[in-house]
Amino acid sequence: MQVTITGATGLIGRRLVSELQEQGTHVRVLSRDPARAAESFRGAGAEPVEVVRWDPLSERAPAQALAGCDAVVHLAGEPVAQRWSTRAKEAIRASRVIGTRNLVAGLQDCDPRPRMLLSGSAIGYYGPHGEEPLDEDAPAGQDFLAQVCSDWEDEASKASQLGMRVAMLRTGVVLDPGGGALAKMLPAFRLGVGGAVAGGRQYISWIHRDDLVGIIRAALADERWSGPVNGTAPEPCSNGEFSRELGRALHRPSLLPVPGAALRVLYGEMAEIVTTGARVVPAKALVLGYRFRHPELAGALRAALQRP
Repeated sequence: MQVTITGATGLIGRRLVSELQEQGTHVRVLSRDPARAAESFRGAGAEPVEVVRWDPLSERAPAQALAGCDAVVHLAGEPVAQRWSTRAKEAIRASRVIGTRNLVAGLQDCDPRPRMLLSGSAIGYYGPHGEEPLDEDAPAGQDFLAQVCSDWEDEASKASQLGMRVAMLRTGVVLDPGGGALAKMLPAFRLGVGGAVAGGRQYISWIHRDDLVGIIRAALADERWSGPVNGTAPEPCSNGEFSRELGRALHRPSLLPVPGAALRVLYGEMAEIVTTGARVVPAKALVLGYRFRHPELAGALRAALQRP
C-alpha cells in the first residue's frame, strides 16, 4: 500500500507515519519545507520517508506525488489553539479551505488517481451545544469554526466527483502530552493549580491519540468508511469530570477553578471553544465495528501520560 500524507509532522501525522511504516506501507509526505520534514523523519522507520515540496496556499498539489498511491490523508492546517486575531482567523480558514481546494485540484490532474481521500476536520463543525449527543448527522453550527469546518468539508467532498471515496474526520480533543489541549493543561495540573474551566459543566469530546490513528487506519483499509466520521471516544465527559480525572492521573489536586473571563482575556474569541462544548459521539466508528483501545477517560489519561 502507498499513502501520501499532508500535515505529517504534526501531532497525529507523525504517529500515523510511524504506524503505517510498521505495517509495510510506503509513505510519501507533502510539505512546504521538505528539508525540515525529511530531517524530522530521519531514522524513524526501516524505509525512508519520501518528501515532496508543496505550498498548499499557492499551488495545486503535485500530481506526480499523488498519482499511483492508494490513498491521501490530508491533515495540514494552521493551529486553531491561538488567539484569534483577524490575521489568525484568515490563516486558519485559508490553510483549510484553500489548501484542500488545491489538493483536490492536484488529484484531478493525476493518473492513476488514488482511490480514497481522508481529509481532516474537527468537532468544531457542530458549534457550541448543551448535553444532547451529536452524531455525524447533526447539522453544522453558525460560529466561525463551524463555518470553517463546513467549508473545509465541502472542498474535500468534491473529490467524490473524481470517483474517489471521501471521508472527513471530525477530530475531538486529542489526549497526547506532546501537544494539543492536554499539553497546555499539564503544567498547571502538575503544579496542583489546575481545575475546571468556566463552571465545568460543558462537555469535552476527547480521544486518545492511538485511537484517532486507529480510526484513520481503519478508514484507509475498509471501503465502508466514507462521509463525516467523528474522531472521538464513546464517552464524552464534562470539563469538571475531565479535570478531576486528570488530577487523579497526576496524583495532584484539581480544585482551583478557572474563570471563563480569564480565558477570554488570554485568547479572545477562541476561548469559546473551551468555555462552551459539544457532546459528540462516534456513531459511525461504532456501527462499523471499530474497537477502541482507550474507551474510558481514566484509562486513556493514564496511558497518555505514560508515553515517553
